[in-house]
This record gives sequence, C-alpha cells and structure tokens, in this order.
Amino acid sequence: MLKAPRSDFWRVGIVPVPINELNAASLSASREQICWLPDAGPWRYLADPFGLQRSDALHVFVEAYDYRSKRANIERHEFALDGLAWRGMSTVLDLPVHLSYPYVFEHEGETWMLPESHQANEVALYRGDATLNHWKRVQPLLSGMPVADASLVEHEGRWWMFYALVGKGGRDQRELHMAHAPGLFGPWTVCDGNPLHVDLAGARPAGRPFVDDHGLLCLPVQDCSAGYGSATRMLRFTELNPDAARIQALDWRLTGELACAEFSDGLHTVSACGPLTLIDVKRIDRSRMRQWLDLKRRLRRLRDSIQAPARPDLESAAA
Repeated sequence: MLKAPRSDFWRVGIVPVPINELNAASLSASREQICWLPDAGPWRYLADPFGLQRSDALHVFVEAYDYRSKRANIERHEFALDGLAWRGMSTVLDLPVHLSYPYVFEHEGETWMLPESHQANEVALYRGDATLNHWKRVQPLLSGMPVADASLVEHEGRWWMFYALVGKGGRDQRELHMAHAPGLFGPWTVCDGNPLHVDLAGARPAGRPFVDDHGLLCLPVQDCSAGYGSATRMLRFTELNPDAARIQALDWRLTGELACAEFSDGLHTVSACGPLTLIDVKRIDRSRMRQWLDLKRRLRRLRDSIQAPARPDLESAAA
C-alpha cells in the first residue's frame, strides 16, 4: 500500500513579547496570551507572517496556501492594536505563481513588499497604496534567480538582502546568500562569497532582521535539521561589509510546542513588529485526503485542457 503523503499545516500567532526579549522561556510563559489568526478553512493554512502598525491597527500579512490549487496568495489581516481584536481580512496580491513570505516594510513615507515568487525566477519590489490592499510591481531587485525568503534591512548606511536559493537537494534549507546595495532600488550586487553560511540547522531566513541590544544585526533562520521548518534559530553578524561577513550562531532555539500543543511539529517564522513578535507553528497531517485532492486537481486540469478552444494558428493549419 502506498504511504499517505505528508501535509504541513501552519498557524499564525501574535506574541506579546518584543523580539529582543523573546526566547524559549519567554515564549512558553506567554503562550496563553498569544493571539491566533482565524482558521483558514479546510485544506488551507496561513504562514509567513509580517506586520505593520498603523495608527490604532496592526496589519498582518501572510501566505494563504490552498492544497486544492497547490499555490498561495497574500492576505492582509487587520487587528485593533489595543486588545488585538480581529477586524477582518482581504486578499491583497494574487498572481499565477505561488506567493509566500510577504516581507513588508516602510521606507521614505511609502509601504513596500518583497513577496517570495521564486517560480517567476526573480525577487520583485511592490509598492502599496494607503489602504494596503492594492500593490503595484515596481521593479525586480534580483533577476534570473529562484530566490526564496528574501529579507531586507538598511543597516549602517547600506541595504542588505539575505535569501535562499531554491535548487536540487534542498539547498534552500541549508544555504544563506547575501546581496547588498547603496539604496533600496539598487544596483544590487550579489556577494562573491555566497553561500555566506551553510548549515541545515540554521541558514534559510525566517523573519525580519533586527539590531540587538549590542548594536549588532541579527537574522532569524530556519532549523531544518529535523525536517523543513522544524524550528528557528538566530544568527548574529559580528562583522558585515560588502567584502566580508562574520556570523555567530547563537544559543537560541524556538519550537512549536513552546507556543501551541496542537501545532508542535515546527516553527519557521519569527518576525519583529514593535512590541510584538509574529510567529507561525506547524502540525503534520498524514491522512489520505491529500491524495484525493491531488487526483481531483489533475482531473480538473485534464478537463480544462480538453475543453480549451483550439488556437487560431492550429485551426488554420488544419484547414
């Protein structure tokens, strides 16, 4: 008998602890105060949270994945900043390719997003309008590369991008790459020393870079040593310039069971948002329903291909 496929389901939470105070002990102590985003529905999940605070609202942007289509779009969930009451959601970016990791940030009075779209072989910058519901593609920052989980930060007068590359053998789970630029719009230069760091237990970016209490840049990364997204760790840059980078792996690790007993199989995003930290946790499903969904999707594609109208050039050739 064929083995049932493994399906990962993620859940997004808002932790009332700033990231520079977050560790295994503080996450466990605050688990009863975590505000969880609404359930995404059957065979869907929400993951990769990034947030913005505007006036009295917290806006949480997430990957919204559907197993029935095997791709995701980007949703915005709004909360009252006081009390974190959920106000509603909207789909803000939907493309023909899979989208995830909606890295949102503000710069020079504008709001920007750098969503992962590695299937498009680029990492592109989008500008949001005042409602945060409409996003326009501005330009690619890196092209011709299957970039995953690109994380930007302006630090000491220069822009830095940390990312993974999707490729054979799960290289995105064990390699950290870097690019740098004099300004947000570039030109972006890929570091000659890439991959900057190779470690299955902590390399792929897992959230917003931040400056710690020592004035050093830190980057959350995924620990995939026990499977994709099994935990998060933290890297600290003791030296960072266009010619060199020195990385220290901290004794810091977060797992799903610290935050939620029902989603104890992983934790792969830790994203700073002012006095709050956004996380996602995972449970693994091994039911056979996934096989039925996959079969229905294939049949739907076959039906659509049969019903599709003939191309005019083929019709003329046949005549």
